[in-house]
Amino acid sequence: MGLFDFIKDAGKKIFHKDDGTAAAAAQEAADSAAEKAKADNLINFVKELGLGMDDLAIVVDDDLVTVKGTAPSQEIREKVVLAVGNTAGIARVDDQIVVVAPEPEARFYTVVRGDSLSKIAKEFYGNAMKYPVIFEANKPMLSHPDKIYPGQMLRIPPQD
Repeated sequence: MGLFDFIKDAGKKIFHKDDGTAAAAAQEAADSAAEKAKADNLINFVKELGLGMDDLAIVVDDDLVTVKGTAPSQEIREKVVLAVGNTAGIARVDDQIVVVAPEPEARFYTVVRGDSLSKIAKEFYGNAMKYPVIFEANKPMLSHPDKIYPGQMLRIPPQD
């Protein structure tokens, strides 16, 4: 799928902030260890969501994340990219995931202030009542249709 841009300061906060002592002792080894820890946190986060990629590999380089592995479907591939990208501190995701059973790709939409899933459904499908399609397409990252936030990127699946 390629390279995706996200809003770095929007998203789920899964990285722990240090107390400043690490910044004072900033070394290449410490940075490498911190990026490895971020990668491990992201892998654990994706696993907690139950997205089903056994060979998931993630490399973090500052705010760029490279994601590799084999996804059973296009939907899982897109959800992994969104789960990783919709994380605070991540600005770009380089998607190098291979899909076992290719399908048409979904479109992506970045939420802006004042949006709701019904408003987005009206824009993409012409029918506000199709908001459950978008909600379901973004589970388990979304826990409730009303819990979206500006800067969040959502999957908009193709119409049937």
